[in-house]
Amino acid sequence: MNFSFFVKSNITFGRGAVERLPELIRNYHISHLMVVYDSGVKAAGIADKVLAQVEKSGVTYTVFDKVIPNPTNEVVEEAAALAREVKADGFIAAGGGSSIDLAKAVNVLMTNPGTIDEYGGMNLVKNPCLPLIAIPTTAGTSSEITNVSALIDTEKVIKYVVIDNNIVPSDVIADPDFTRTVPQSVTAATGMDAITHAVESYISNEATPLTEYNSLKGLQILYDNLPKVVADGNDMDAREQMMLGCIITGFGFSNANLGLVHGIAHTLSAHFGLAHGMANATVLPYVMEYNAQSCPEKMVHMAQVIGLEPTGNLEEDKYLLAKELLKLTKSIGIKTLSEQGIREEDFDMLAEDVLHEPVLGFNPRQNITKEDVIAILKKAY
Repeated sequence: MNFSFFVKSNITFGRGAVERLPELIRNYHISHLMVVYDSGVKAAGIADKVLAQVEKSGVTYTVFDKVIPNPTNEVVEEAAALAREVKADGFIAAGGGSSIDLAKAVNVLMTNPGTIDEYGGMNLVKNPCLPLIAIPTTAGTSSEITNVSALIDTEKVIKYVVIDNNIVPSDVIADPDFTRTVPQSVTAATGMDAITHAVESYISNEATPLTEYNSLKGLQILYDNLPKVVADGNDMDAREQMMLGCIITGFGFSNANLGLVHGIAHTLSAHFGLAHGMANATVLPYVMEYNAQSCPEKMVHMAQVIGLEPTGNLEEDKYLLAKELLKLTKSIGIKTLSEQGIREEDFDMLAEDVLHEPVLGFNPRQNITKEDVIAILKKAY
């Protein structure tokens, strides 16, 4: 048995954890901070709470609040130009995956030459990055503890990833109170994003005993608590569990990688701007049905972990998880592709682009064809 497993971030977890922020900032002897967040974080009042703690540290700071869903190369370059102008030597990212991914990308450009698209791929960031404190406001992407930054190249019309251990945030403040104001639809979509991470990393070709442990535990926690937080956003015990499950899952998928679900979701986001979690959730049940023949025992094991009872007939039981995921997505309001404005005439183009997605190399079922992808898209339609 030979494998590697990478974990880097220092995590401060719990309600009220944001009060530790001044201490963390001072530990890095930062001269000028850049604080990154989006308009939703500002509207929810979270930005003010974070900035109040920043001010307690006594460090000067600059705000970049132009984060967009599915951040583009252009937005990264705009933020990086501002960071250079103010000579930022540390970052705070407050928000969902978009804010944290953008801060990671800007951080790369502060200590490495060139443009951000030059770092698309694995292990291309040669120089260590500056301190980055991540404060997640959703329980979904796990970006706060992963080595991944997902970005949109608007010229090539692709969603690509920078994967490098140098970009993992230095510290995480995981405060479940910050997820309380997340709208029901976003709670559902980001929660399904986390479940997708758990499922895809467990069946990944790169899975190891350590990643499998994290993926299964994360799946169990997320499955048990997602319906609760969608039904009642003020259920803080469930919110807390969702944030915990998201972090646990992140340790798994950042080491094992993902698969076809993400390949399709990246393409949908690049061409049509679909929210990442919603895109994942829409196709997840059908990709699991497609993958079942390549890893039937693992499919059954995941079904058992979330409390389903197999019949003993492997040919039937391998589809238990896919069927349950479909029921779950329907029950929490995940939209079909048609409801999200995707047209059947787009399927050919989308399927062609999906085949070029690097994550397909980690999918348990290989030799994926254009026709396979179109069939999945039709089921999700």
